[in-house]
This record gives sequence, C-alpha cells and structure tokens, in this order.
Amino acid sequence: MGLTLKQAQAAVQAAHEKALEMGVKMNIAVVDAGANLVALIRMDDAWLGSLDIAIKKAKTARYFDMPTGAIGGLSQPGGPLFGIEHSNGGLITFPGGIPLKGDGGLMMGGIGVSGSTVEDDHAVAEAGANAVGPR
Repeated sequence: MGLTLKQAQAAVQAAHEKALEMGVKMNIAVVDAGANLVALIRMDDAWLGSLDIAIKKAKTARYFDMPTGAIGGLSQPGGPLFGIEHSNGGLITFPGGIPLKGDGGLMMGGIGVSGSTVEDDHAVAEAGANAVGPR
C-alpha cells in the first residue's frame, strides 16, 4: 500500500512541531511514491521562494530514493551525477529532502523542507520522515 493522507499529515505535523521547537519558519511538502504532492504547509512568514524548493526537494528525494544532500555530493563538478539538477524539470541537490519508506523498506514517497539553513531543513525533514517509518 502506498503513502496515505494520514501518513503524509503525520509527517507534516511532526516536521512542523520540530520547526516550532527549533524556532524556524518552514515550508514542508510531502509527495507519494509517484512524486505527486499529497500534503503541504507554509508556516506563517516562511519564505515564499522556499515553497517551490520544498516541493522539489520532496520530489528529488523520491525520484532517486536518497536524501537530497547525498545527491548533492554526487553532483559536484567531476562527480558522477554532475548536472543532474537540470533534469526532471529542476531538482534540488542540497539537504532537506528525504525519502519516505514504510515497512520492509517499501518506498512510499518523499518529504522536502525549506526555509532556513540546509542543516535546519534536514533536521526538520528527518523529524517528518521518522513519523512515517524506518529509513
């Protein structure tokens, strides 16, 4: 079974709570296994430009089933994935996107977070991912 709305909402809620705890304003997006948007929140006063980034981080994590920061490491000049960010209508290759996996490692979707430093984005995304299942 794929990602349910209830699971997507749980991921967004956990990420939102982590953002509040950290005192950061975030955009949080969750996509299903087909990279279709299922849930999205924009916290009050979160950067407008980060909305698109959050969605693209979630999609990037799902398209390649790895954290966006890992893709970033592979896409540096001279790396095996150099230039990949220009594919699929634009990818985000810095931290803040994490694949969502269910029981048995079943790929369910991705979560993307944007609005602060990439370290903060990743921490908030991780909280959301942990609400869905093992990674």
